[in-house]
Amino acid sequence: MTVLSALSRRTLLKGTAAAATVLAAPAIVTNARASSGEVKIFAWAGYISDEMLAAFEKSTGIKPTYTPYGTNDELLNQLRATKGRGFDIIWPTVDRVPNYVDFGLIQPLDDSKIKWDGVVSALVKGSETRGAMVDGKRYQVPSDWGTEALCYNKDKLKAEYGTLSYGDMLRGDLPGKVTLRAHSALIGIGLYLESQGKLPHPLLDQFKPGNEAVARANFDAIVAEAIKAKGNIVQFWSNENEAQGAFRTNGAVLGQTWDSTAYALRKENLPIGFMAPKEGALAWMEGFCIPAGAENLEQAYAFINWFYTPEAGAMYTEKSGIASASVGAEDKLGDVWKSFVTEAYPGDALDKLWWWPVQDPAYVAIRNEYQDRFLSA
Repeated sequence: MTVLSALSRRTLLKGTAAAATVLAAPAIVTNARASSGEVKIFAWAGYISDEMLAAFEKSTGIKPTYTPYGTNDELLNQLRATKGRGFDIIWPTVDRVPNYVDFGLIQPLDDSKIKWDGVVSALVKGSETRGAMVDGKRYQVPSDWGTEALCYNKDKLKAEYGTLSYGDMLRGDLPGKVTLRAHSALIGIGLYLESQGKLPHPLLDQFKPGNEAVARANFDAIVAEAIKAKGNIVQFWSNENEAQGAFRTNGAVLGQTWDSTAYALRKENLPIGFMAPKEGALAWMEGFCIPAGAENLEQAYAFINWFYTPEAGAMYTEKSGIASASVGAEDKLGDVWKSFVTEAYPGDALDKLWWWPVQDPAYVAIRNEYQDRFLSA
């Protein structure tokens, strides 16, 4: 059994009973070769390899251009600056898609041009209530999913599933040994405090629209604990290269990082482990959106449908260290990937995934305010 098949059955459909029915049958697929031309892709740094670009061009005759970015905020700010122009495909996390809709930066997708039989149906269904659909229209299709959990140096820190906790980042015996991303680590610490009965309100309540007072009360408690343990932090990271560097060269022993960070380090034969903490790994889904000002629509759909092949999905995972949404991709991956995901999600870890809720602009503003308070303390 693959980790994706287990995840599909257990968790992705939670909370989606009221969602609309997914298109089950493959629809019309764009004739990619006939369109030729170019496609401009704005995606996360480290997501697309030269091998992928060459394979796509060979398969379709379309010339791809890849521009990388490092954060969701960087992507959003760039699209706002250009009013949704300049790129044909963007790659945001699903919980941020409504922000792009609010600003008029992306366009509804044409269901008839997507190869639905190439993408894992549970991910399509699960995305519906996590931000991909707004007012009954689909603005994003899934590309991949992954987690942010605890990365650790196996030679210097022992970890066991069921005891490993986000609270370990606050331990008194790890001065100058922890790396984290400020805004998401505050959520990890929040989950730890909630498990200890030390959070004023349920963590999920702070994401609900209109609950700004709840968010502030929770963040007051979270940031207070984070500041107490700030001496533990050897490095804050904001992108993949920084997170890897914290372990590779800067002496980090423990960190809250993406799964892709640990997988990249593992492929370098470094003694790095990655495991879901007992409070649950932070889970996210990403996908393809087409900007409002895209100039190469047919080519954009051609790239999406090419990605939904087992070969392309496997190339993506090998490059990024992130599980692809492409049907059959896992079957083409080797033992390093399979052992990595088995160690990352033991026991009931898949049942306990904590999926990022939709984050509206008011919440993001508060989150950034407290993130800056933590960083500047």
